[in-house]
Amino acid sequence: MTRLPLLAAAGLLALTSSLRSADLDLTIPLNSGVIEGFREGPVRAFLGIPYAAPPVGDLRWKPPMPVEPWGGIRPATHFGARPMQPILWQDMVFRDPGCSEDCLTLNVWSPADPTAQKLPVMVWIYGGGYRAGGSSEQRQDGSLLARRGVVVVSMNYRLGVFGFLALSDLARESPHHAAGNYGLLDQLAALRWVHDNIAAFGGDPGNVTIFGESAGAYSVSYLMASPLAHGLFQRAIGESGGRIYREPPPQRPLDQIENEDQAYLSAHLGGPHTLAQLRAIPAQSLLDSAGAGPGVSGFVPDVDGYFLPELASTLFAEHRQNDVPLLAGWNRDESAVALPPVPPPIESLKRLGRQYFGSDLAEFLRYYPDATPAQAARSGAEFENDQFIVFATWAWMEAQHRTGTSPIFRYRFDQAPPADFSGNTKRGAFHSSEIVYVFGQFAAIPQVPWTPEDRAVSELMQSYWTNFARFGDPNGAGLPLWPRYGPAGGWPVVHLDPAPAVRPDSHRARYEFLARKWEPQ
Repeated sequence: MTRLPLLAAAGLLALTSSLRSADLDLTIPLNSGVIEGFREGPVRAFLGIPYAAPPVGDLRWKPPMPVEPWGGIRPATHFGARPMQPILWQDMVFRDPGCSEDCLTLNVWSPADPTAQKLPVMVWIYGGGYRAGGSSEQRQDGSLLARRGVVVVSMNYRLGVFGFLALSDLARESPHHAAGNYGLLDQLAALRWVHDNIAAFGGDPGNVTIFGESAGAYSVSYLMASPLAHGLFQRAIGESGGRIYREPPPQRPLDQIENEDQAYLSAHLGGPHTLAQLRAIPAQSLLDSAGAGPGVSGFVPDVDGYFLPELASTLFAEHRQNDVPLLAGWNRDESAVALPPVPPPIESLKRLGRQYFGSDLAEFLRYYPDATPAQAARSGAEFENDQFIVFATWAWMEAQHRTGTSPIFRYRFDQAPPADFSGNTKRGAFHSSEIVYVFGQFAAIPQVPWTPEDRAVSELMQSYWTNFARFGDPNGAGLPLWPRYGPAGGWPVVHLDPAPAVRPDSHRARYEFLARKWEPQ
């Protein structure tokens, strides 16, 4: 038998020890048990981690309950099932096994450096109108963002009739006399999981940023308003959305939404049912009967007296919100669709103004001018943007500015992808198009001919976003200066495109006009 030289044997021993140490970096002890993830280059990934018990059977339409602890090592190598939902948007391409009520899982991406500790944590909340979405979408994959020295978390939360149904019987059985908002309570449970477990991944539970798009941004604003979320996050990012003002769809009081939801269920399920009967309906049957038809958009957050003790606008107005630094904005062409070749006639804009503002048509046209057909077409698109999501986002920032003490940073995303996500139509900087830039996941949409300019904007946004997560301020070495939002500098806005620039808000008078018409005085 040949003996290894002493130095070679020592080297082999060191290598074996190193490999064992590396394996340990993928084996993470949690409060509920041990998980094992995998490597993606310089990043560790842990997928499909349960953060709450499956909300099935008697737990349907109840706040999330603790996870049942498991023995041994649980693989964390595949995404958990996405929440129950109809097929709504073609741009959502999932990598999970399908829909299920057993959906309360989350994912963690963290730098593979075993010495990294106290890293900033970014918790992503997906959009989809509270009707669709899931954490397995590749364009929202956190692996590339985590390479910038942050820990990224994304979670599934209940949607539609499963996440936001409110009935008087549900309020009566609740110790808090609350119903609805189960999807928001799921998000809260995920944040508590982060607080309790993220240090094991190198993250700092005292430096958590929540960020989301569309319904995810609305959720961020609700979490800022909710007293239950106090201390669970230290910064907030809202991409195209926010819920402060009260115009339809408003934050409805619980008694109103209970009556509406009961009537809706009775119409679609053939009469009143007990809670036990409703909980016994198979999930797919419930979705098919009451989760995908006309009126389903009514399953949205409500003022339940628990997660939201009052209107979010009231909580902000009385400085009872979670007062944290806020970075928020929207896309230039939020409501863009494939544009017709000929602009609509000027009269169509006037009809729009009469419909929404009646005798205030002249003032409406002051802010949405119609001197030419092309200008009228652009004004119509601007109003659609404002009505859809722009004004709501602006109102959130204004509410925080009026009573909060933490800094605010406002942006507009102006970079139009080379094509929409079908690969053949140019639609401008449309709603949700910024997500792929934030996460750098251009490979998720290979049918679009991405350009070096797209990648430069992505680099810029990822630097701003991760700086904000780290310091509560997006500014950093080598980046264009991003001033705080406020009257100094004319309410400055950073325009995100290949030549980023800071400009004063040229539409403030328009938003103030909408506020006078749409917000309670």
